[in-house]
Amino acid sequence: MAIDSHLDIPGSRRFAAVMAVTAVMLTGFFFTFAKRDAFVFFVIALAMGLTLYHASYSFSAAYRKFFTHRQVSGIDSHLLLVALTTILFAPVLSQGFAFDAPVTGAIAPAGVGMAFGAFIFGIGMQLGGACASGSLYTAGSGNPRMMIVLVFFCAGAFWGSLDLNWWQSLPSLPAISLAGVVGWELAVPIQLAFLGLLYFTLQKYRTQEKESLPNESVRTGPYWTVLLKGPWPLIWAAVSLAVLNWLTLVTAGHPWSITWGFTLWGAKVATFLGWDPATSVFWADGFASGALRQSVWHDTTSVMNVGIMIGATAAMLMSRKRSAKWDRRLGPLIAAIVGGLMLGYGARLAYGCNIGAFISGAGSTSLHGWVWILCAFPGNWIGTKIRQYFQLN
Repeated sequence: MAIDSHLDIPGSRRFAAVMAVTAVMLTGFFFTFAKRDAFVFFVIALAMGLTLYHASYSFSAAYRKFFTHRQVSGIDSHLLLVALTTILFAPVLSQGFAFDAPVTGAIAPAGVGMAFGAFIFGIGMQLGGACASGSLYTAGSGNPRMMIVLVFFCAGAFWGSLDLNWWQSLPSLPAISLAGVVGWELAVPIQLAFLGLLYFTLQKYRTQEKESLPNESVRTGPYWTVLLKGPWPLIWAAVSLAVLNWLTLVTAGHPWSITWGFTLWGAKVATFLGWDPATSVFWADGFASGALRQSVWHDTTSVMNVGIMIGATAAMLMSRKRSAKWDRRLGPLIAAIVGGLMLGYGARLAYGCNIGAFISGAGSTSLHGWVWILCAFPGNWIGTKIRQYFQLN
């Protein structure tokens, strides 16, 4: 989900200042003018951005380190995150409501189109250097290349929405969840046992050398200082993100998702440029059509995406680190464009990214969440192998 680490090298102080002012203005806007729920979502997302940045919480780098150095700490944290999400989601989803409001899990069909989308998303992760949440928080912390990835992520997601009707016509299983088949009382222990099996299997492949991860830097000072300035250990991030996802579920009525916001942003730009939504099956009817007509601030996912970026900016300023330099070489630039398009297109076909499809999907015991990671993993392996052709380290 993230690029490899925070680079303590000269960056754009002007960008940090602009983002800080934007953070204050947006917080004031949501507090004063937006609906109460929108302000709550924004605050939750601020905490997500801070968590992701301080822990350098990674999916793409974690997979790459597994393939190249047999380091498994990052993947271990993903399994912990799924386990905690499952435990927290279970009481709420088993009842079907929270605070007298209905809630639904992230459950979607698992078909050919969904599998292909997850596969190319995995390749895009390694070319782009991040997935959805990673592109948000690294762009928010001032990484110029990740801003390019984010722009083409939105373009690819919009492109995917135009083709989605055809992909959904291909063979597919219906939306299936383990809890729907055996009940939550059995689904939770079965899933936790499976996660434990995956954990112990991974340890057999762990390198004997001590793993060196950004979050393993020596922490000094009291814990409250580390909490504000970082770096965070991965276990802190897993616990924090699981709790914040649960808060999203009980306030928004659905788990944390990201890529719908990118699809909507791409469609709004296309509309501004003269595209007619009536020409698309996806955008002509139902929920998508209504979302396109409304302000972007009415969309929960969009509000949270902005909040994650601002939260990462705040975390960067508190940590006193600098944003990364812009790599102006042609190879990384092409990889950012191609990777962004693959990320967006794949996410639209696959019902989300590492967060919306895998973490929230598997946490809801949805079959598609596990199919997603099963297909994205080999995509990451291929992406890791071809990075050298784009001058990527």
